[in-house]
Amino acid sequence: MSAVTWSLAAVTAGAFLAGCSGSVSVGSTDPKISKGKLGDTVAEKLAATTGRAKPDVTCPEDLTGKVGTTTRCTLTADDGSTLGITVKVTSVSGKNINFDIKADETASPAK
Repeated sequence: MSAVTWSLAAVTAGAFLAGCSGSVSVGSTDPKISKGKLGDTVAEKLAATTGRAKPDVTCPEDLTGKVGTTTRCTLTADDGSTLGITVKVTSVSGKNINFDIKADETASPAK
């Protein structure tokens, strides 16, 4: 991370991702976003929305391009606390998958 560090305790978690959305163009016949690309895209959207450095976001599975499909990703702050993020497919147009991103209201403390 850069000099700007993430601390979830200082941020109202639910506010910084409410209403955020993304779109990814994929190259396969069955649209799917790999878990790595999804985590990277969510992190980029979060950084753009908050004006902070790109956070560490991981997703446990690929996101299938089918309207209504959801997955849960995790943002891990520098202090070790985590925040759950729900990603939900809102539309699919050809190879473009559009999705909404919503953060949980509260973070989990570092373990």
